[in-house]
Amino acid sequence: MRVTGVIIRIIRQFFRDKRSLAMMFGAPMLLLWLLSLVFTQKDYVPHIAVVDMPAQVVKMMKNQEASIYEYSKEKAMYELENQKLDAVIRLENGKMNIVLEGSDSSKNHAVLQILQKSTEKNDVSIMKTEVNYLHGSKDFTMFDGLGPVLIGFFTFFFVFILSGVSFVRERLSGTLERLLSTPIKRWEIVVGYIIGFGIFAFIQSILIVSFSVYILDLYVAGSIWLTLLITCMLSLTALTLGTFLSAYANNEFQMIQFIPLVIVPQIFFSGLFPLESMNKWLQMLGKLFPLTYGADAMRQVMIRNQGFIEIALDLTVLLFFSVLFAIGNVFALKKHRKI
Repeated sequence: MRVTGVIIRIIRQFFRDKRSLAMMFGAPMLLLWLLSLVFTQKDYVPHIAVVDMPAQVVKMMKNQEASIYEYSKEKAMYELENQKLDAVIRLENGKMNIVLEGSDSSKNHAVLQILQKSTEKNDVSIMKTEVNYLHGSKDFTMFDGLGPVLIGFFTFFFVFILSGVSFVRERLSGTLERLLSTPIKRWEIVVGYIIGFGIFAFIQSILIVSFSVYILDLYVAGSIWLTLLITCMLSLTALTLGTFLSAYANNEFQMIQFIPLVIVPQIFFSGLFPLESMNKWLQMLGKLFPLTYGADAMRQVMIRNQGFIEIALDLTVLLFFSVLFAIGNVFALKKHRKI
């Protein structure tokens, strides 16, 4: 039957395309494994410093799922500012003063819940309580906390796809081959494509940041210009990575197949999920992904109002990734034609 012939052709086509087979059977299991590692971790244990608090309250708090430290006021605030603590609780002028780190609404809620459980059975529960935020405010929403990460992710995702697919089309249409037949050097081709695509990636960065801040009213404590700089650096990294991997894709579909391996795993280590509750080896694995550094820099600026010095390391790592992928792309072009 003719139907049988079609079926046999499809089966043979799949067996010839080992990459598609790997994506179909291997990628789902890989992603499910990563999800299981992320969602089977223990609940986050907040780190709280207490200053001059009643002994019975401190004892009750230590019985909760929290790490309690008895510090001086100066040391407690220093540790809080350096993101070593989630909150500082102190008794001051007969009033309980709570200073939350504030950059993560889920951690804020965990701290307040522990404090409530620790004081509800003591006379301290009727004491006046004042809650302050080192970063953010009481109106700080989950979207405000995740927004910087989402900006970085969507910027990275779309630039990666568009640059990779466009580069594949350049090769399939013969444009790249014609360029390679001229005296132009491989590195000149790579730089030209990066700058050409980079112009549109820069425009995209401006639109995404402007829309998020001025239309969606996303919380921004720091410099909008630093936010734009980080977004552009993420775009550059995604651009160089996309063009580099496109050299190993024979068509647009194979370029899309890189998403489960290159893009999706980065979501788990970008800050959308608490990294502190993951195993140490998972935290180290996250250091291999560019989005980890981009998302961290975005949060430092947009939520914690940090300056250029504080994010310089993240930007340097992103620049290193970009240069590495660009150099890799130059060597990858050798397989098309030597110049």
